Amino acid sequence: MHWSELPREALLDRRIGDLGVTIEDSPLAPRLAALDRELEARGLLFRPYTWLSTEWFAPDGATGFAIPFFLAHPRLVRLERSQMLEVEGGSAAECMKLLRHETAHAIDNAYGLRRRRRFRDIFGRPGLPYRASYSPDPTSRDYVLHLDYWYSQSHPLEDFAETFAVWLGPGSRWRKRYAGWPALEKLLYVDELMDEIRDAPPKLRTRRREEPAHGVQRTLRAYYAQKKAHYAEEATPAFDGQLERAFALPEDAAPRAPRLAPFLREHRRDLVARVARSTGQHRYLLDHVVREMIARAKSRELRLSSSRESSLLDAAVVLTSLTGHFLYGGSPRYHR
Repeated sequence: MHWSELPREALLDRRIGDLGVTIEDSPLAPRLAALDRELEARGLLFRPYTWLSTEWFAPDGATGFAIPFFLAHPRLVRLERSQMLEVEGGSAAECMKLLRHETAHAIDNAYGLRRRRRFRDIFGRPGLPYRASYSPDPTSRDYVLHLDYWYSQSHPLEDFAETFAVWLGPGSRWRKRYAGWPALEKLLYVDELMDEIRDAPPKLRTRRREEPAHGVQRTLRAYYAQKKAHYAEEATPAFDGQLERAFALPEDAAPRAPRLAPFLREHRRDLVARVARSTGQHRYLLDHVVREMIARAKSRELRLSSSRESSLLDAAVVLTSLTGHFLYGGSPRYHR
């Protein structure tokens, strides 16, 4: 029996290096082809190389980047979602965002962009140490909005990578979207910088691959135990407390009530639009909070405590309250 047909518990005992997954003939192949077309459309000569590993990362001094192994097979995507409640890069749109982001790190390494004085003036000191966690300002307009958790605020090099990713994305209309934002200066600089190097061969060429998936001897079970321990520290008690109070149910009624997580997922766009209209808050922030609510509702196995109409109103009230917690109660610290 192929490992993809094994039940979850048996699959968890398989070693990552024994799975034999590759980028070729996987769902990643057409996405990387799309990335190539985006770079070509911008007239860029540079192309990053890629390999499978345990997470997304671009090593310093490498002109390529790693992609998580689980994105190379639908069965592993399902396992990742069952273990972590979400899949980083699981949808085509999110995967493309991450591919663009990591390409920025690779192109920085290839051309030594961080060593330029204006680069440092625009984005900050690239030599600053990477901290294990950071607290973003959700109201800031000094940074582009791209990956979750306001990731551009985590480090100057991530600020550049996020800015490049927004610049590269087809149809992003960044000039209009960021008009009047201080972040527009960063986008204009990236546009100028890419125009300068688009036809130039890279100053550095590498094929180095760190921690390739085929050499990882950990089992999937050990991999997820370590991963869960890492993310457990990100818990924000306010989410759990407010959700449980708003959707409290008598114990004997719980098994018969609809689950809250699918309900929130179904009404996600409506909730964001409704609360954005009434509060004026940025949709990016509201959508982030709704997705946090969905994850917590699923992990706590919460259910609807009233009619669907009342539950939608309750969810909007919780979303408004939790958004205020982000803005005025101190932003949570996010792991890098």
